[in-house]
Amino acid sequence: MAQSSDGYKVIADNRKARFEYEILETFEAGVELKGTEVKSIRAGRVNLGDGFANLRNGEVILMNVHVSPHNTTSNYFNHDPRRPRRLLMHRSEIRRLVGKVEQQGLTLIPLKLYLKRGWVKVLLGLARGKRLHDKREDLKRKQDKRDMARALKRGGE
Repeated sequence: MAQSSDGYKVIADNRKARFEYEILETFEAGVELKGTEVKSIRAGRVNLGDGFANLRNGEVILMNVHVSPHNTTSNYFNHDPRRPRRLLMHRSEIRRLVGKVEQQGLTLIPLKLYLKRGWVKVLLGLARGKRLHDKREDLKRKQDKRDMARALKRGGE
C-alpha cells in the first residue's frame, strides 16, 4: 500500500486490466460497505482481478471483487467475500454510463481501490477489450522502450 503525494492511499491496483482492456475513460465512485469489509480493505485484503461493474435499475453494482473476511471477527458478523457492492455515483454520471455501456458494448472495470480522506473509493475504467494482436503490439512497444533505456544507460557510462 503506497501513500501518494495527493493524499490517496492505494490499497489495490488492477494492473492486469490495462493489459487486457483499452481504457477509454475513468470515473471515481464511492463503495457502499459493511464494517468488517472496511477493516479488511484497510488491511489490504482485497483482490480486484476478476471484478467488473454492472448497471441495474439505475444503480452501478461492483461484482466479483473479493474482500477477505476479517480475521478477528466471528463468522456470524462477517461478510460474504464476493457479495455485490453498490457504487455511489451521481445520477448524471450513471446516465452517461448507461448510454455508453449498452449502446457501444463497453465494459466497466475496477482499476484501483484507494482511501481518499478516510473514504473507500474505486476508480472505474470504461473499457473496450483488446484483441490478441493489440496485446502483442503493446508487449513489443514495452520491450523496445526497455531496450532503448538499457542502450542509453550503457552508452552513458
